Amino acid sequence: MQVSVETTSNIERRMTIGVPAQEIDQAVEKRLQNTARTVKMNGFRPGKVPLSVVRRRFGDSVRQEVVGEVMRDSYVKALEEKDIAPAGWPRFEPKTMEAGKDLEFVAIFEVMPEIEVGDLSKIEVEKPKAEVADKDIDTMIDNLRRQQADMKSVKRKSKKKDVVNIDFKGYVDGEAFEGGEAQGHKLTLGSGQMIPGFEEGIIGAKAGEELEIEVTFPEDYQNEELAGKAAKFEIKVNDVQEPVLPELDEEFFKKFGIEAADEAGFREEVKKNMERELKQAVSNKVKNDVVEGLLETTELEVPQALIDQEIDRLRQDAVQRFGGQMDPKQLPAELFTDQAKRRVKTGLLFQELVKQNDLKASPEKVDEKIQEIASTYEQPDEVVAHFNSNPQQKAQIESAVLEDEVVDFVLSQAKVKEKKMKYEEAVQAGQQQR
Repeated sequence: MQVSVETTSNIERRMTIGVPAQEIDQAVEKRLQNTARTVKMNGFRPGKVPLSVVRRRFGDSVRQEVVGEVMRDSYVKALEEKDIAPAGWPRFEPKTMEAGKDLEFVAIFEVMPEIEVGDLSKIEVEKPKAEVADKDIDTMIDNLRRQQADMKSVKRKSKKKDVVNIDFKGYVDGEAFEGGEAQGHKLTLGSGQMIPGFEEGIIGAKAGEELEIEVTFPEDYQNEELAGKAAKFEIKVNDVQEPVLPELDEEFFKKFGIEAADEAGFREEVKKNMERELKQAVSNKVKNDVVEGLLETTELEVPQALIDQEIDRLRQDAVQRFGGQMDPKQLPAELFTDQAKRRVKTGLLFQELVKQNDLKASPEKVDEKIQEIASTYEQPDEVVAHFNSNPQQKAQIESAVLEDEVVDFVLSQAKVKEKKMKYEEAVQAGQQQR
């Protein structure tokens, strides 16, 4: 077997492989002899079909099968011989396949890129600095109460946090536009669900009133045909409802899985949950900045095979998340390409930093992470035991801890700037993905 390898890019290789005709012919002959012993043909007893008849009937298809198997086997042997690790399965391009001639084909495949991580000192990270204030707890408890509130119709003028039932129709340049009309639409005033000025224009209206408001669509509005344009809405207020908030008692506390005897105990548990959320949000924001910095400072060509694999995972996740029964392959790959490419690049960079700097997930930090997760459950000891007895789930924790080690390593060399934020701002910053 003759093998030569051509480097066509940083990650693509063209491997030309030659296999002697004798090796192919012997394999074809052996396959035909085996076929002759088992094939059933009219006019012949089983096992008595002449080899010449079998060769005439099955020769081409058998040769095609053998050539395919030889190409695959030869490719694997050539990889071992050249000590090459491919990133995915190759594309075969036959050059000569005629009977009696040496087989020659080209295997085109990708390899893992050689990674030279960029200058970590050039990475800039903005770390939110925030705390949970009493007013943040007040707001959170108010939101929880509103989630459980009963609604009561009122005859007074509407105000913020009321829920109005409205019919509306929108016009731009005097013409009604698609998507600008609804009947019986429920809207919480002050929620920011509608474009600026819309909800404000309804505040102060009573049930039964009809009004017109003028607003302007934002310049970055998702519908480009409406972006930046002035609009008029005709609105009829069908009903105005105010929330009747539940009492802060044990029955209310239990709806959120909190065992508390009084409001003070409930507030303390809510504060703990908010502090956990804040800590996670800060961690997410910092990690996102680290990833963004690594991607900006490191040029990295990614094997398409790895991107395709990640696209398949994202497709499956999407179908599972929405509870659908469709074939994930029906979802267009373009929907996931950018996210898949980012994930693959991030994974390769993290792996390289782990390898270069001998980073490890220490057992102590893994246990600490498990304890942290378990603390959010009613029976933390059972959760700890579950992780420790489930190697697959514990491996996921170890992977998460190792990612944290990479982030901490980058932070030790990056430019980190703390920015004071309110609780809500910090949480939102942690939820945003650039």
